[in-house]
Amino acid sequence: MTYDSLIETEAARLGALATDLSIPVPTCPGWTMADLITHVGQTHRWAAHILRNQVQERIWSRQVPSGLAEGRSGDAAWLAAGAAELLDTLRATDPSMTVWTWGPDRQASWWPRRMVFELVVHRADAELALGIDPVVPADVAIDGVEEFLHNLPYAGWITPRLAELGVEGATIHLHATDADGEWTITQGPAGRISWERGHAKGDSAVQGTAQDLLLLMYGRRSPEELTVYGDADLLGRWLATAAF
Repeated sequence: MTYDSLIETEAARLGALATDLSIPVPTCPGWTMADLITHVGQTHRWAAHILRNQVQERIWSRQVPSGLAEGRSGDAAWLAAGAAELLDTLRATDPSMTVWTWGPDRQASWWPRRMVFELVVHRADAELALGIDPVVPADVAIDGVEEFLHNLPYAGWITPRLAELGVEGATIHLHATDADGEWTITQGPAGRISWERGHAKGDSAVQGTAQDLLLLMYGRRSPEELTVYGDADLLGRWLATAAF
């Protein structure tokens, strides 16, 4: 599937879950379903604004009009409208166009992949809030792990916290049990990481399905739910700090 089709599918799945906007979302502490839907829909409008206006400098999502009255939250219809706006914009945009991103790639092509995993993870949040076990296809989850690792060194709100862990040089190995996916993460200076694909041994290692590894990286699974080898304390502290 293309990123466009995944955005369309995931937005529809999330919207279908937004029937009771008052329920709490435990994986996003302090949020209700209304807060979750509003966040995702505003993120779509933010991305569309950046692409449509060829924005070159950081702009915060709150600076982009939401179409909501002051103090109001989004609902399923509002979410669908924002996703449609985003898709129309993506399809009309040259992927090679230079625009602002918070990641390493200053091209429009960075945005659809980022929006897919924004949706996948928050759809999982909504399902977990409703007592539904999320399902993410293995190939999508593998791509999601790599998208996370690709962007993590540029997540300026996280790297200072990783630096404070004092674990420079430590290595963490991820091993998918249901797909061809293995990665080794090395904690580098100033909180930045490097990573590479392939089999290796790390100071800490974790095995699980590709889906569970993706949700683990985002803090939606705990290490205790997967198989951990080596330094479990290192893994737990690193994951708690690195999750977006």
